[in-house]
Amino acid sequence: MSLGLAPATAAAPVTGAVIGLPDFADLVDRVGPAVVNIRTTERLKQSGRGGSADGLPGDEEMQEFLRRFFGGAIPQPGNPGGKGTPRGRRQAPSDEPVQRGVGSGFILSADGYVMTNAHVVDGADEVFVTLTDKREFKAKVLGADARTDVAVLKIEGDKLPFLVMGDSDKIRVGEWVIAIGSPFNLENTVTAGIISAKQRDTGDYLALIQSDVAVNPGNSGGPLINMRGEVIGINSQIATLSGGYNGISFAVPIDEAIRVSEQLKKSGKVTRGRIGVQIGEVNKDVAESLGLKNAQGAEVSLVEPGGPADKAGIKAGDIILKFNGVTVTRSSDLPRLVGGTALDSKATVTVWRKGQQLDLPVTVAELESDKPAKAAKGKGGKAEPEVAKANALGLKVSDLSAEQKKELGVDGGVVVDSAEGVAGKAALDEGDVLLQLNNTEIKDAKQFNALVAKLDPKKPSVLLVRRGDVTQFISLRPSAK
Repeated sequence: MSLGLAPATAAAPVTGAVIGLPDFADLVDRVGPAVVNIRTTERLKQSGRGGSADGLPGDEEMQEFLRRFFGGAIPQPGNPGGKGTPRGRRQAPSDEPVQRGVGSGFILSADGYVMTNAHVVDGADEVFVTLTDKREFKAKVLGADARTDVAVLKIEGDKLPFLVMGDSDKIRVGEWVIAIGSPFNLENTVTAGIISAKQRDTGDYLALIQSDVAVNPGNSGGPLINMRGEVIGINSQIATLSGGYNGISFAVPIDEAIRVSEQLKKSGKVTRGRIGVQIGEVNKDVAESLGLKNAQGAEVSLVEPGGPADKAGIKAGDIILKFNGVTVTRSSDLPRLVGGTALDSKATVTVWRKGQQLDLPVTVAELESDKPAKAAKGKGGKAEPEVAKANALGLKVSDLSAEQKKELGVDGGVVVDSAEGVAGKAALDEGDVLLQLNNTEIKDAKQFNALVAKLDPKKPSVLLVRRGDVTQFISLRPSAK
């Protein structure tokens, strides 16, 4: 009986992989004219340690160059690599503008608003924007925000080509994207790749888009474009040891960039909210010991005295789980949530404290310059030790004096006289002040040692430790007998 099978034939070549590859030519023709080259100059002052007189970066600037890809000096005839001043060339007088660097950008609207990276125009005295048709405009920097690395420029023109903004929240890992820019001052260079990852944490206020699109020095500020011709990001950083492309590049999500750009257009600066806490990650051991189901949230290590969080009753050692009902998965989520909240508005902070969840109202203040919070020092005159030998954690502790408690602003706690064994491996040290063991406040040395004696040697424990100005959880395991 026939099964209807076709007779065996020679294997046909597999061509699907080739047929399925995209053609970017029409896309580039459509969006390319709105991508611009950005050239900056500065007026040199007296030559010093910061850089050479020919406008090339010094040691400190070179470190920045390795992390970001802001182009150095433009290659010149007789000096194609832009590596230094050719022999016999006279350095520019200090009162004349010299080439500072090159970058990229793109036009936001037909009336001449241009977006680029903040680090492209940082420190520049003059900024020039060149279009693909070779028209050049002197640009005005309306504002730059270093925290998001976004800057907005304005050129005097009309009916200019411009790009359409996409939705960076809807991007998918694996989708094709292209970058257009001026790597090494090679204008209108197009490279292609895919989105490698979303929400990469590389900064306090942004989770960046990772791609494998080839970007190099000079691509900074150029657009990352999807197959619909929409901008989904601004190329901003690369992961590199050499200063050149190494397969990993990062872009500022366009949704965040547009929010920043609107503020820069209006006022030339960006205002953000703050609540006055210093935070850290919550690891698995800390979460388990405190009774949290998952290792998530932001551990409060320091509260600014008199700040919004302090007034709201937030304490060092609290784990912030939510802000205005939004879950804080990683500690880096909190600055973004607080930063995007309207100033002087009321917000609810949900914290985990001693095995309980608390909702605390806080008034959001304005974030200005980074101002470290001040707290009392943890070290001072020691009281007489309560016990002479180390406990199961390897700790010898003594009671805090009344003066120390007043200085630290605490009602209890103990000071470490010595740390060995488990405590020594956990980097506890003499002078550290212990405030809490797991979910129990430490009152004095006698009570602390009694708590330690009851610990399960098979389970991790965490100590809330004050060291100088900072309070943090330190996880450790007691030694089994």
